[in-house]
Amino acid sequence: MVIMSAKVSKRKIITGLVIAACVIALLAFLLHKSDAPAAVQESQTAAETDASTEEGRVAFLTSFGWEVSPQAVEKQEVKIPAEFNQVLTRYNELQKSQGYDLQQYAGKTVMRYVYAITNYPDGSDSHCATLLVYQGKVIGGDVSDMGGGKMHGFAMPS
Repeated sequence: MVIMSAKVSKRKIITGLVIAACVIALLAFLLHKSDAPAAVQESQTAAETDASTEEGRVAFLTSFGWEVSPQAVEKQEVKIPAEFNQVLTRYNELQKSQGYDLQQYAGKTVMRYVYAITNYPDGSDSHCATLLVYQGKVIGGDVSDMGGGKMHGFAMPS
């Protein structure tokens, strides 16, 4: 029978545990970020775009692969209601899937910009992108078919 013993100080054990905890926390953070939907990751990158200018808003949409009219075809101030009805709640679910939440802006007046999309995958020219902008930042929006009323997030459909 062979007996081995090792002497390890408390300081080395604590240091090892702290390092292991940091590695586990880092891995959990990285795995959580990579599990986020692609649209959320894209919107986080696009959120850094300055949407206070026409060029910034076009650059935002271009970051998703869209080719759009160089100027908005419609600009309008809109007030986000303080109380969300069923329709606005469903619309906000679309926003949440993209990493936005309009509930934070309830009761506030925002700008709504609409751009004609010229490269929709089905080849039609009836699609537009709507951006909701507050203090120079995109806070939500969608891509919609003006003819059929279908709507989806900013991500290009495959």
